[in-house]
Amino acid sequence: MAASNWDELTGGLADDDLVKITVFRDFCRGLPDVDERIQTSQVAYARVRVFTSGYIKSHYLELGVELLREVTDPKPRTTFATSKRVTMHRYSLRHLEQFDDAIRALIREASETVGPGTRTGGTAD
Repeated sequence: MAASNWDELTGGLADDDLVKITVFRDFCRGLPDVDERIQTSQVAYARVRVFTSGYIKSHYLELGVELLREVTDPKPRTTFATSKRVTMHRYSLRHLEQFDDAIRALIREASETVGPGTRTGGTAD
């Protein structure tokens, strides 16, 4: 994916959609030692390894959260392995209130466990 900037990523979004992705962005940028990576189609957050990403599609905040375990609550739309130990969890959030404490806790966990990567933390592939 090509590098981009926030204005290019969010240009043309409806006000409600801009609020959703901005709340996600603000939360992720508030985590320790996080690097923001904006591409033309999504924004991702990493420490060494990307641990979460998001974009707007059809008025849904589409999130990817990488974890060292499979989560059933909150129930993801889909899950799939991205390595031997890491599972991607996809969430489609229609309303801002769905970006709740449970989703925030998963992103925080992803930052702490998958974010450091295997080379530095030995916790993820």
